[in-house]
Amino acid sequence: MNEAQYFAQIDDNNVVLQVHVVTAEFMAENPDRYPGTWVETYFDDPDKVYAGPGFIYDPSTQNFYYPVEPDPIDKP
Repeated sequence: MNEAQYFAQIDDNNVVLQVHVVTAEFMAENPDRYPGTWVETYFDDPDKVYAGPGFIYDPSTQNFYYPVEPDPIDKP
């Protein structure tokens, strides 16, 4: 039996939409269930950031980055 992996679905701007725990083989066998672009993310690799919704994927480093929070707006 294959061990489960973690995959993040990213949109056209490399923003993570969702993360699934599944094997690469299962994804390949069921493309209708996993449309779009999926990138492996690592839960137990100290050199990689585990992705979550809203994270940004950088293809040049093959790593994910925390989303940048906008500056707070001062309310009167």
